[in-house]
Amino acid sequence: MGRKKLGLGLLATSTVAILLGATALPPAGTARSQAEDVSSPDRQFEKLVDKYFDGFFHFNPARATRQGLHQYDGELPSYSRHEIETEIARSRTSLRKLARIPQEALSKENRFDARLLEGSIRGHVLELEQLRRWEHDPNFYNDAISQALFVLIQRDFAPLDQRLKSLLARERRVPEILASARANLSNPPAIYAKVALLQVASEIQFLENDLPQAVAGAQDTTLKTEFRELNQRTVAEYRQFRDYLKTTLAPRSHGSFAIGAEAYREMLHDNEMVDTSLDRLLEIGEGELRKTQAEFRSTAAQIDPAKSPSEVLRELSRNHPDGAHVLAETQTVLDGLRQYVETHHIVGIPSRENPRVVETPPFMRALTFASMDTPGPFEHGTTQAFYNVTLPNPDWADEQKEQHLRFFNRYAIPGTSIHEVFPGHYTQFLWVRRAPTKVRKLVGCSSNAEGWAHYAEQMMLEEGYGNGDPKLRLFQLQAALLRLCRYIVGIRMHTRGISLEEGTAFFEREGYFEHVNAEREAMRGTADPTYLVYTLGKLEILKLREDYKRKLADRFDLREFHERFLGYGYPPIKLVREEMLGDDSPTL
Repeated sequence: MGRKKLGLGLLATSTVAILLGATALPPAGTARSQAEDVSSPDRQFEKLVDKYFDGFFHFNPARATRQGLHQYDGELPSYSRHEIETEIARSRTSLRKLARIPQEALSKENRFDARLLEGSIRGHVLELEQLRRWEHDPNFYNDAISQALFVLIQRDFAPLDQRLKSLLARERRVPEILASARANLSNPPAIYAKVALLQVASEIQFLENDLPQAVAGAQDTTLKTEFRELNQRTVAEYRQFRDYLKTTLAPRSHGSFAIGAEAYREMLHDNEMVDTSLDRLLEIGEGELRKTQAEFRSTAAQIDPAKSPSEVLRELSRNHPDGAHVLAETQTVLDGLRQYVETHHIVGIPSRENPRVVETPPFMRALTFASMDTPGPFEHGTTQAFYNVTLPNPDWADEQKEQHLRFFNRYAIPGTSIHEVFPGHYTQFLWVRRAPTKVRKLVGCSSNAEGWAHYAEQMMLEEGYGNGDPKLRLFQLQAALLRLCRYIVGIRMHTRGISLEEGTAFFEREGYFEHVNAEREAMRGTADPTYLVYTLGKLEILKLREDYKRKLADRFDLREFHERFLGYGYPPIKLVREEMLGDDSPTL
């Protein structure tokens, strides 16, 4: 399900040596043999890679922490307009330097990485310079703060006292960040202000409850006293920010969330290396929607021909654990999935450790049902991995809680767990740790990561998981309908002018979703324009698999295909196709 878009950028889903002291950013060339004689262009490129990432992580230190690069742990910018403009200029300078390096003179690995890095930087510039979320979305600042603090307490990568020092350094910057928000925000969409208020309420809860509990075991009493005083001030700052959002910003939030067709095309080009026209993408999505709906109806008829598909779905959805047992039942499902993947030779799992199923952190609950948080490619201090599951809010009415829990029914939990863990995100990001270069460890795209996880849901049933149970198949198809609705609604809301309400109705009508879940999905799409990546990536992987099977004929082996695919990291599938097939044939 995932957090917001990954984009062709630094690993944003937590896949992240948390060392006990300062950790140098690994040089770009460390994956190659030290005896290899690299050319001058290769040296120029690797120097540029090291410098670019160092600058990027100074601007995004929470991402560095997630990757296991801890020399940035005490840093946090204020995200003032000046700092953002400086980051745009720095990134543009990197693009100019990259363009001056003759790619034809680079090694094969560096040519691959240069294309990958260029797209990543262009996507970063597009986000800051054109989409300007920092100017239109209060959650730009909520996310920056919450992630920067949470990653320091989430994993035991270093002694708690050491992490507390970094936490204090970052938390001291919160007033400046909230001041930047007030100075920078200008006419956000109303829905962004609404979601930001939900997130701020969760952030205050996190600061008041979760953060003090997390640092309670620290030994240094001076640090703990300083934390208590600072945290009280931070909570007060956040309450004032909540009042600002409610009384000042929300009443003047009348902007449009739609980014427009041109920016949408640029996002797909820069982040996913997809150049297919929006009209053609819609045509593909609508065709897949009708095909999947037909399969959904026929599967529902197998279960109970006397009921409508919606009635069958509703009845099966009632078979769910209560809120107190969702996490435990989900954890049990993981053991069976792992065994199936291993005994049926689906793909190797590069760790004996299963993730721990936990409740989604408070500040991530507004727009996500489930997500995976895996230690990153340079993390050596801990192997802790977390499968986040969003439980009903205790303050909700009973019917809203029930609608939410139906999402975690006993036929849907296996599919969600396939997507997030085995052999989905968790498995893929374990493979990312084995990627051959720094660029491929740190940079990737959503259509690969989300596409792989979504592909895994279908592939596992095709490979016999569930013994052909039509109930599991029905919910796998509903998950596919969800992603197809995202695909179509995202394009239409951002380039065809449909409203949030129309998007919600589309999820209900075409995807068979309860209203509360349909609304959440449409709300997510206002801030995550290209959440078509799930279906887009799945279709690209399915086409690659068929083309690869044709190429190898009777030598084709599914596990070999999966492991070769994952061995590249998670770059745009266009690049993977070129490597695996030796041509530039279409991805769709």
